[in-house]
Amino acid sequence: MQNKITQIARFLVGIVFIFSGLVKLNDPIGFGFKLEEYFSSGVLNLPFLEPYALLIAIFVVILEVLLGVALIIGYAKTVTKWTLVLMMIFFTFLTFYSAYFNKVTDCGCFGDAIPLTPWQSFYKDIILSFLIMIIFFNSRYIKPLFAKASLKWIVFVATILCFYLGYHVLINLPVVDFRAYKTGVNIQEDMSIPEGAQEPVTLFQWEFIVDGEKKIYETNGAYPEVDGEFVNVTTEIIDEGYVPPIQDFTLMKNGEDKTKELLNEEKLLMIPAYNLSRSENQAWPAIKKVIEKAKAENYRIIGVSASGSESISELEKNHEIDLDFYVCDETTIKAIVRSNPGIVVIKNGVIQQKLHWQNADEF
Repeated sequence: MQNKITQIARFLVGIVFIFSGLVKLNDPIGFGFKLEEYFSSGVLNLPFLEPYALLIAIFVVILEVLLGVALIIGYAKTVTKWTLVLMMIFFTFLTFYSAYFNKVTDCGCFGDAIPLTPWQSFYKDIILSFLIMIIFFNSRYIKPLFAKASLKWIVFVATILCFYLGYHVLINLPVVDFRAYKTGVNIQEDMSIPEGAQEPVTLFQWEFIVDGEKKIYETNGAYPEVDGEFVNVTTEIIDEGYVPPIQDFTLMKNGEDKTKELLNEEKLLMIPAYNLSRSENQAWPAIKKVIEKAKAENYRIIGVSASGSESISELEKNHEIDLDFYVCDETTIKAIVRSNPGIVVIKNGVIQQKLHWQNADEF
């Protein structure tokens, strides 16, 4: 019986670690952004690690995949079980602290594929920790699935494949786009609330003094008809209702919202760069070629950034590039394309093409 339970735990934990690692390895830049959020917030408060967030992200996700592989095939079980325990102690504490103090709203455990709140992530870590403890105390039942001589080669091949996938998505874009701004999405439609959609449900708790006693009356918003003295009202969201996939896409120019105007363009080339001072210098010559080609094909061409006028002027001076820049939220730009700068082609609000700057010749 113990052996059967241990094998179930072994394969469940292994599969979860491989899946979790691969989903994040598909988008290491996104996971790096999430680590930056942890480093800069009160969760870890390690701002000096922010410049190394991407490197740490790649290391962590590859380790996650390899631990899952090692556990399933039965390779180096002592090192594997101890590493699993130490990782789960750290991440369980991290998710609890983040959830309890409401520091990070999305843990990033499964990337954008399966968004989890910090509390959901904490409960997930508790279950995983329980399964890992079963494995830890019953590791004698973990037997190699293949000949011992072949195990290290399986791990070696898995390592090479992980590094290849990580390199591929860094110089291109994620293989699978789980974000709201994937190719084919109609931005305007995904920002709107369809007719008949579930409306938010809010519970109002009204506090009155009635005949000298404090009483609470609950309504869905209507002011209660109570013969007493009103004291206070508190609200609690019971059901958020329908939440549009895209909620934060706005393109501003001189304080005016130009979003609708731009999304109605037949041919719009958007060059998003969430932070111009952190953009890659070698990217702009390639971007200039795209702009020239787009001009010849009568595209409306805009730059989109959260950077200020100083950074824009510096870009124009250093790279002799002429772009009509619009302001957008930095987090939104990061979600649109994992390239700084990137290339996005939009037709009547529909995303037609997204490119990393290194693939500019594919425009």
